[in-house]
Amino acid sequence: MNTLNEILDHKRVEVAEKKSRVPLLHIVESLETAPETVSFADAIRSHGMDELSCIAEIKKASPSKGTLVKSFSPEKIAQEYFAGGAKALSVLTDERYFLGSPSYIKLVKEKIHLPVLRKDFIVDEYQIYESRVISADAILLIVAALKESELLRFLNLAGELDLECLVECHTKNEIDRAVNCGAMMIGINNRDLRTFEISIETSLMLKRFIPNSTVAISESGIRNPHHVASLRQVGFDAILVGEYLMTQQNRVSALKELLQVPASS
Repeated sequence: MNTLNEILDHKRVEVAEKKSRVPLLHIVESLETAPETVSFADAIRSHGMDELSCIAEIKKASPSKGTLVKSFSPEKIAQEYFAGGAKALSVLTDERYFLGSPSYIKLVKEKIHLPVLRKDFIVDEYQIYESRVISADAILLIVAALKESELLRFLNLAGELDLECLVECHTKNEIDRAVNCGAMMIGINNRDLRTFEISIETSLMLKRFIPNSTVAISESGIRNPHHVASLRQVGFDAILVGEYLMTQQNRVSALKELLQVPASS
């Protein structure tokens, strides 16, 4: 079994258990008190002609690397990312494989007024309603994890709930499926979720298949200004960086250096 399928199988069991503890009706009722969302796409579009926006990711662990940091404070990390120039945040909420928690999103949003992407493996409408209730502004939908009918249904439901969707792809076929379903933000994951191998070339090769009207984001494996410059040159709007920033002693300086922002700014 590949890693993605293992995670998805566990996620379906996890969601079923959540439903038994907290019925969907209860989640829907909680929507009445959910805060308004902030446009994730607008935030990452707000960059100069020769710049890329950064979606900085908060994650404690990963299946391939294990625990990334011992001292983990989502609020502190969010403040560091904001100071470093991040335009949006991605927060891992998967508990088993990434040691995340849905509670991290509210903690982060209490400190930093940036739009937040809920980074998880969405396999059920329940999670979309839940995402809205826990204060997410956007959710991740992974094409490789969903049937086309599910992808379309999830995109439509998210839109009804004022949630934006980052639709993650790894091949031209997946991009085509995302576009056919109406995705307005497409992420190219440089990490193959089946093998966890990483190559920036994946983004560089696939960018031309993303419509110019669609926000284009390169995800994973971005570790230096050369990577950023290459991605900017082919027309990406933003990068999503997690593991590299999480493991830096000074995240503020690391993010500024990655984006080539002068230290005095």
